[in-house]
Amino acid sequence: MKGAETLRPGLVNGYYPQRADARRGWLDSVAADVTGHMRQLKSPATASGQFVEAVNGMASGLRRESDNALKARIVALQQALLGSGFRDGLLVESFAIIREVSRRLTGKSHHDVQIAGGLAMLNGKLAEMETGEGKTLTALLPACTAALSGVPVHVITVNDFLVLRDARELEPIYAYMGLEVGTITEELDLPQRRKAYRADVTYCTNKQLAFDYLKDTLLLDEESRPLHLQLEGLYQEVPKTDRLLMRGLCFAIVDEADSVLIDEAKTPLVISRQGEPGEEAPMYHQAVGIARSLVQPQDFELDTKLKRVRLTPEGEGRIAELAQTFGGIWNGSKRRRELVTQALTALHAYQVNVNYLVADNAISIIDEYTGRLMPDRSWEGGLHQMIEAKEDCPITGRQETLARISYQRFFRRYLRLCGMTGTAREIAPELWSVYGLGVERIATHRPLRRTVCKDQCTVTAAEKWNAVLTAARTVQECGRPVLIGTRTVADSEIVSEALSRAGLGHVVLNARDAAEEAAIVAQAGQAGRITVATNMAGRGTDIRLGAGVSEQGGLHVLSTCFHEARRIDRQLFGRCGRQGDCGSYQTIVSLEDEIFELYLPPWIKAVLVRFFDDRGVLPPRLLPLLRWAVQRRAEARHARIRRDMMRLDENLSDMLAFSGRPE
Repeated sequence: MKGAETLRPGLVNGYYPQRADARRGWLDSVAADVTGHMRQLKSPATASGQFVEAVNGMASGLRRESDNALKARIVALQQALLGSGFRDGLLVESFAIIREVSRRLTGKSHHDVQIAGGLAMLNGKLAEMETGEGKTLTALLPACTAALSGVPVHVITVNDFLVLRDARELEPIYAYMGLEVGTITEELDLPQRRKAYRADVTYCTNKQLAFDYLKDTLLLDEESRPLHLQLEGLYQEVPKTDRLLMRGLCFAIVDEADSVLIDEAKTPLVISRQGEPGEEAPMYHQAVGIARSLVQPQDFELDTKLKRVRLTPEGEGRIAELAQTFGGIWNGSKRRRELVTQALTALHAYQVNVNYLVADNAISIIDEYTGRLMPDRSWEGGLHQMIEAKEDCPITGRQETLARISYQRFFRRYLRLCGMTGTAREIAPELWSVYGLGVERIATHRPLRRTVCKDQCTVTAAEKWNAVLTAARTVQECGRPVLIGTRTVADSEIVSEALSRAGLGHVVLNARDAAEEAAIVAQAGQAGRITVATNMAGRGTDIRLGAGVSEQGGLHVLSTCFHEARRIDRQLFGRCGRQGDCGSYQTIVSLEDEIFELYLPPWIKAVLVRFFDDRGVLPPRLLPLLRWAVQRRAEARHARIRRDMMRLDENLSDMLAFSGRPE
């Protein structure tokens, strides 16, 4: 393990330390992919068992120490870590003291599996821990230890609620250890952000962190050499070192790492300046008007999977005819074609309540993996403005790009990157290939007691919703709570209407109700309660079972689709059976689901229909094979998109570096 001294800002690493971009050749990339697959088959052995025993061996002695004696010991430990770095003996003592402080202040003492997970992260690995195993408390161990060693620590999670919750919950422990905690949320201004990043440990979201880094990049102008920054302080009244937000990219602990490092890695992070709509607004409305007049497949062809539109010769002639009276930009055939193609994409490939919401007369993008709103993001290339025209919202100005970076390139710049998640085994090869991040599976504290119910597949969506309604009613009548997971806002509303018609009380959690997310999910384990939620709504919040629920079988999770990644199915199922609780899960799908429309050839669907019984249900033995086939195709496609995004980002970086521009 590299010592802490290699991770600190200063004369050795510079005042803004970060890892230099490493471009790999074709052969290196292939070797990394092969290595990633090999590592997935056999996880490297660790000495965590001996380490855990050593930490446990210090427990009784620490319990006998007074607060004053323990605090004096913390001061001595900090001095030793600053001087000697991550020596094994000091790490054992650090973990043991942190656990004792946590026990005294919160009543929560780290279990053996949490100590093993903390060690894996401090070693620069991704700890795969089952849902409910206490990952928040686990992250405290490497975060505290690194911060005591003088290393700035960023603890990264997926939304502002979790940032504030985790920091508030753990702040007394950090304070006892003599450490300061900062939080970065949406509403903070630059001075507040700068102060938060100056703390020993900073809790933040991946989005806020990456955008703040881009702001620093614009300020640094690619100049972070220590001597230059030192000399600048001699002649600048307010040098860059005082205007920078962060202290570099030293040590990152990524919570929900699969979501941050994989799912969100398909979209580049862009800092832009919004222009004035000017005279362009009528142009977007004209394009949408023409697009509404075109007929598929006579005038255009649509690839729903890739969200691409191709005009036919007949369509191009029809566009020229309809645009005759507009003049101006419409006189150019190429620009005319681009505008209408983008308008057709907005009309047919992007759906309200699926890809975006209309709220307060504005378009808010829905994250396809989390189901959460991203109100401060917009689509590029005029697509956002086309959707605004489609929904009769005010047209905003197009974005002028100032700086951009992909998540892949950003996180690879950390001197040490680690993380934790409940679902990593499927993406272990990609994590190693892209980030050099190994996965270590951590055992559960208590044996899992989840029951797998038989999945069902119907022919039509209507039959599926009826089956979902029947299953939910059956489980609720037993006094058990039910969590119904849907892929989109629209699906959650369909389920809600069906439950209402059947007289079944329920609560809906989707992008419209994000403010109440934690409160709704926290109550989802009460007896007889039905909760309908999109994708990962409530991820990171415990569902505690109400009185008597465990005896009845615990929480039942009912998924209404196969997600495009097997991990997301497992994340949803992980909502039940936490920490040894009872629970069960089941999936009910139909051949009309989007994943089958996109990834199952029509001829296979036609053959499958013959196997359905009189009730319209597919024999269970065929469903696992069907699931494997469509999810493998979907995962391969998304992996290809991420790989292409990374290559594009690297090529753009090379071109910008050649021109002398940042990022």
